[in-house]
Amino acid sequence: MLANETLKSFVPTVKPAEAKAFYRDVLGLKLLSEDNYALEFDANGTLLRVITVPELKPHAFTALGWNVRDIKATIQALNSKGIFCEKFDFMQQDDLGVWTSPNGSKVGWFKDVDGNVLSLTE
Repeated sequence: MLANETLKSFVPTVKPAEAKAFYRDVLGLKLLSEDNYALEFDANGTLLRVITVPELKPHAFTALGWNVRDIKATIQALNSKGIFCEKFDFMQQDDLGVWTSPNGSKVGWFKDVDGNVLSLTE
């Protein structure tokens, strides 16, 4: 039924001004629109709505994720902007915070300004 329809994604914020700067200036997404309800970004053809909510308790799991060609270079670029991967006691990660899964995928997690968990996968 929805296989041929366009997907859009949502992530909440209680800090719309900071979220705007983070998603636009740090992550490099194109801001399409903004109003009192949400910020809309173009995430390489997927619409990302950063919705303004009155309160937020971020979840411990990934809210958004990107497949990247070079996770090391991507993380180093984020590091240069003050964004660092989360390190977890229950898994083995390298110095950049990258975990190598049993199938060989490399994954790193970082947080946005509201504490939403975002991921990178190579």
